[in-house]
Parts: sequence; structure tokens; C-alpha cells
Amino acid sequence: MSVGKVVLALDGMGGDHAPEVRRRRQSSMWLAVDAAAQGRADTVVSAGNTGALLAISMMAMRMLPGAHRPALASFMPTSRGETVMLDLGANLECDAENLAEFAVMGSVFAQVLLGLSAPTVGLLNVGSEELKGHEELRQAALWLRREGSPVSFQGFVEGNDIGTGKVDVVVTDGFTGNVALKTIEGTAKLYTSFVREAFRTSTFAKIGALFASGALVKMRKRVDPRRYNGGVFVGLDGVCVKSHGGTDALGFAYAIGMAIDMVRYDYKSKLVEGLARLHALPPTLEAPVLQAGGGGT
Repeated sequence: MSVGKVVLALDGMGGDHAPEVRRRRQSSMWLAVDAAAQGRADTVVSAGNTGALLAISMMAMRMLPGAHRPALASFMPTSRGETVMLDLGANLECDAENLAEFAVMGSVFAQVLLGLSAPTVGLLNVGSEELKGHEELRQAALWLRREGSPVSFQGFVEGNDIGTGKVDVVVTDGFTGNVALKTIEGTAKLYTSFVREAFRTSTFAKIGALFASGALVKMRKRVDPRRYNGGVFVGLDGVCVKSHGGTDALGFAYAIGMAIDMVRYDYKSKLVEGLARLHALPPTLEAPVLQAGGGGT
């Protein structure tokens, strides 16, 4: 599938974004999202305010059939490669139905962007045991374990499993996901500062840094945040990518590339198919049937 047009929204909206959404219908953010929603563009990439972009996208694009809420998804480096994580902040609270749908969204996201045929999926929890966690997590796990599930569900994972790449997709609510993401980013910066300080402690350390420069460059490229710039609002009837506002040209290029791949490899139709399979699963005594829906605001 060819991609014709990618629209960039360059301005942002600060503060309480709800009134801004109504007042600033001529902003580049609104016009860009509307162009993608109306088919005048294939996808939109914005570095504006995340809340405003989400609100505008939900109003203009609406939801895909079978999806009730959008989730912010992205991927990060791990010891095994890369792992997709969602939700990263679009929904502070989620019920079991939301989490089950996010699992399908993340699975299809990993298929499209990471080229995985059957990505493994885990729910982020305080322990891997089946009785751990709140009721919504346990109920979502029961739904995802049913025969015919559209995802390869591996059960619960813990925070320290994210970096090891234990599963290809980590699913959680937006509050927990955003805290986990910021913690990972902060830890990476702290580790980098420790390494720099260590190589400045003595003449021998500086000489060692020269010998290790090649390896350090490889490590820097491996964890370069610009390579992972861009979070996608999955579940919308359109492709909308949120870029970090402080990134440079390379970071924007990666975000645009992500948007293009989402369209090129037909993410939307694959997600609709996966969500339909999820909602068609027969109910059990432990896990009642999900209510098919979505497609609205």
C-alpha cells in the first residue's frame, strides 16, 4: 500500500485543552487531524500538546469498530530487541474491557511495526501469580486466555520484566504506563551521567574511555531516544502519531516513518479484524462476553 500524504501539525495547545479544541479550529493541529480524518491525508504527525491532540483526534477521527477508548502506544529497547508498551497516558483508569482491547491493539501494533507474526502479550501487574492485582486485571487475563483469543497471551509480567523483553507487548492503564515510561527514561539518563562521571575520575579512566569509544557509540545509538520517538493513538479510525516536542530532525523522521508504516501495512483493517475476534469470543462462567461497541466518540 502506498502512502501519499503525511500532514505535520507544528503548533500546540497548552493549559485546559477542551476550550481550545472548540476555539482553535483553524490551528495547524486541528486542520492536520481533520485532513487525515477526511481522507485528504493518509496520516498526521504532531508535536503539540498530548491532551489537545487526543481530544481533537477523538472528535475528528472517532473510534474504530470494536474499540471503546484509544491508547497511546510506543516501543522501547530491551535486552531481546524491542517491546511495545501501552497505554502510556491516554487513560488514567481502565476496566477489564479496555485492557483486553489494548492487548489486541498492542499485538497488531507489534505485528505491523516490529514484523512479529505472533507477538507475545503480558499484563503489567504487581506479581506474576494469577491471584495478584486488582479485579480488572484478573478479569482481563481471563478474557485473553480464552480459546480463540486473537493475542498470544502470556499472563502477568512485572516492572522488571519490561527491560528484559520477557514479552513483546506490555499492557497497562495509562497512569501506570506513563509512570513506568518516565521512570525508565529517568533511569537511562541517570545511568548515562554515571558513566560520563566515571570516565572523568582519573587519567587512566580517560584513556579507557578512548579505547571504549567505539563500544560507547554503539550503546548510545542503541538507546538513542530519537529512534523511539513517536507514540501512536491506537484505536482511532485514522493514524495519529504524537512526536516529542523537544526532538530534532532525526527524531521527527522516525516519527514520520512510524506513521507511514502504520498506513503502508494496513494497521487499521488488521486491528478491526482482531477486535472483532476478541468480541466474538464465547463467554465463560469466569469471563462474561465483552460488549462489542466503539465507533463513537
